[in-house]
Amino acid sequence: MSPIKSIRSLRKKKIRFDEFLNDVPTQKGEKNNEITHFSFQELKSELEISFGKSADFRSVIEEIDHKGALLIYLESIVDTKTLKETTPYLFSSRLNEEVHLNFTEELISLCKKAFGGADYQLLGTKDEICRAVLNGSIVIAVETIDQAISINMASEDKRSVSEPSTQTVIRGPKDGFIESLSTNVSLIRRRIRNQNLYFESFIIGKDTQTSVYMGYIKGIANEAILQEVRNRLKKIKVSAIFESGNIEELITDKTFTIFPLALNTERPDTVAANLIEGKIVILIDGTPFCLLVPAVFVNFFEISEDYYQPFLLGTFLRWIRYLAFMIALLTPSIYVGILTFHHELLPTTLLLSVIAQRQGVPFPAVVEVLIMEITFEILREAGIRMPRTVGQMVSIVGALVIGQAAAEAGIISNIMIIVVAITAIANFVSPVYSFASASRLLRFLLIFFAYILGLYGVLLVLVAMVAHLSSLRSFGVPYLSPIAPLVLEDQKDVFFRMPFWAMKKRPKYLRAESEAKVFSESSPSPPQTEGGNND
Repeated sequence: MSPIKSIRSLRKKKIRFDEFLNDVPTQKGEKNNEITHFSFQELKSELEISFGKSADFRSVIEEIDHKGALLIYLESIVDTKTLKETTPYLFSSRLNEEVHLNFTEELISLCKKAFGGADYQLLGTKDEICRAVLNGSIVIAVETIDQAISINMASEDKRSVSEPSTQTVIRGPKDGFIESLSTNVSLIRRRIRNQNLYFESFIIGKDTQTSVYMGYIKGIANEAILQEVRNRLKKIKVSAIFESGNIEELITDKTFTIFPLALNTERPDTVAANLIEGKIVILIDGTPFCLLVPAVFVNFFEISEDYYQPFLLGTFLRWIRYLAFMIALLTPSIYVGILTFHHELLPTTLLLSVIAQRQGVPFPAVVEVLIMEITFEILREAGIRMPRTVGQMVSIVGALVIGQAAAEAGIISNIMIIVVAITAIANFVSPVYSFASASRLLRFLLIFFAYILGLYGVLLVLVAMVAHLSSLRSFGVPYLSPIAPLVLEDQKDVFFRMPFWAMKKRPKYLRAESEAKVFSESSPSPPQTEGGNND
């Protein structure tokens, strides 16, 4: 008799399916993972082996309706207070007299009575039980029922929502993402109350089983870009994911570049604004930093506060950021190039002053710059890694003391201290840390070429940098959009921040499904008096 006919006959005879399954031979070397393959005690033993008899693993045998019931959970990640309040009722003698457990539906009904509106899920294999336990659920298996049930009881121990530490603003929301994925999603939904805001779930990491959400607004985000992001997330095959930087390296285009191809942020308002524009957000459980894709070069000079201030002030601040980027990138290399090859570019008075200051310095300009740049990078790292109570003191006092002592000892000149200080301050203006780090690395390459070829070397590196930026793509979108290729309609929010009523359409480079963003015809006009004249 074939297995299918046997199953049908068993249903007619109302014989338990697990009794038949144990008699059906599996292929040689194949391990049957279904719950019905194990007896009650075997299932308990298998789960204890799977968790290695870990100190926080609990497997307790109780009795419901005079049948054995196995309660499984990890004490370290479940809400033990809620567990202690609900499980006594579940296994109470009074309840056992009222229930009869023979079918899965009766087990579900029992759990609803005991746990109220808690999320539950039916489990059919040992692997599903292990996954549910690792996610913070308790699992209940009854010996006469061929499916187990999991009740979500994960502990809610998490950091409270606070102001972002890396992307602060003067005017704007003060809440930031935390390490809880559900909390981060709620912070976005509070800003976008739209039923078309979708979040797709992925489990990435063979060992860590990290939850990853991809969020977008259906009807706005481009379907081709959306499918590309979805495919890249599905193709990730790694053992562990701990931070958004791991995901960023695995999904961005395979190009050797120091420039970030995804925008990272911990601000919910920034994410909400970019979702409205047509971008896609990637949220990772366990980190407050999320990714926004696709990202272009100009996105790293924009912050949410630009749109909370008057548009003229927002434009001015954006120019300041572009200027600070060029100062941080070029100042040390220009200093080296001028002192090494191009003395004639300095006014005579300034040149004599610089030469007088460097009379006692034993090193050439390039060595002087490298000493100070590397010293400052060491102080920067020390200030970040040390405890906060002493970190700022080390970075500030260390820079002042070391710089002053080095100048008095004749190792460096006073003008060199000014150059490095201006460079460091300008570098801190960048709103995104990963982009500022790219300019720090590129600065050393410029210093090297300035020492060899002078300002011609600096120009050569800049031309190569622009060519490299032109070749980059972020999920198919040119990295220099909307500058190269030039899109005139998008210039309202690049170097200038035009008023809201003037930015009527979403960026062309995102190819959004719906282009319209602002529906007002123009700005409001002043009210007229009864005589027809304006006030």
